[in-house]
Amino acid sequence: MNKGILIWAEISRDDYVNPVVFELAGRAAELSGALDESPVMALVMLKPEMIDKYKEAFSINGFDKVYYLENSEFGEYKTDIFSKIAVEAVKDINPEIFLIGATNQGRDIAPRISSALNTGLTADCTALDINENKKLAATRPTFGGQLMATILSKTFPQMATVRPGTFKAPKTDKRKETEFIKLDIDTGDIKSKIEILDFKKKICSELNDIDSSDIIVAGGRGMQTKEGFELLKKLADKLGGAVGASRVAVEMGLASQDCQVGQTGKTVSPKLYIACGISGALQHTIGMEQSHKIIAINTDPDAPIFQIADYGYVGDAFEVIPQLIEKL
Repeated sequence: MNKGILIWAEISRDDYVNPVVFELAGRAAELSGALDESPVMALVMLKPEMIDKYKEAFSINGFDKVYYLENSEFGEYKTDIFSKIAVEAVKDINPEIFLIGATNQGRDIAPRISSALNTGLTADCTALDINENKKLAATRPTFGGQLMATILSKTFPQMATVRPGTFKAPKTDKRKETEFIKLDIDTGDIKSKIEILDFKKKICSELNDIDSSDIIVAGGRGMQTKEGFELLKKLADKLGGAVGASRVAVEMGLASQDCQVGQTGKTVSPKLYIACGISGALQHTIGMEQSHKIIAINTDPDAPIFQIADYGYVGDAFEVIPQLIEKL
């Protein structure tokens, strides 16, 4: 019998737990109540003797059980090794639901696991619920973000990948007496067909990363040119933040796709979101409406963005932003 909600606990090459793991833990705890208090579990693959480093983090974020595997090969993510071992681990754990963050690693490994397990996968979800039949109802954008589709799986485990930033990690200590279980899967002779020769972190020369920034300065059609986005970059640099973009701005070639916020881009929840020249269509706002404070700058006083903004300024961003930069 399938039981429990399992979360893929991604560890970075710098030995940090990806924040999306704890975001998923918070939502899994809520879903658990509709599943007769099913346990919230994690699956993590580690270098030898590293589990103690993470025990506190897993415990305070409300995990009931953490299943772990150790091998020196697990220091670098390698598709073939991780997916093969993960499949065997999931078979042993036999969860009802398996959630994976839609990170680069998650998007790579999730379809490989689901294919090997012959189960369905709902990718890039923006909402998770339990329906009246106690099945996972996973919602994701479709038709280029024009519609939202809620998908049910006919097979187990019910799998979904979820965009980072979609849910909030627990703000308070959800400490449990977490049980740490080392899986008895033979990993001694595993060999990868992949050899990593070098690792270079991608650093965008024009726009910086929005995934973990507390402050985002975002631009839309109203910024008009790449020079307009350079202006946003100057403001973001002054604030110690990052630059985001609407889908229209990306399609106009004003910004790269990895900076896109919205249904077909990233979901973010910074402390401060400054929307410049963004009309506020649903496609965009669904990706940033959970921001703690929203400031909107737009020449159109009837722009929908003002309906969700905490503060709004009706004016030309090309006039306002240089003044803000000067003040800062």
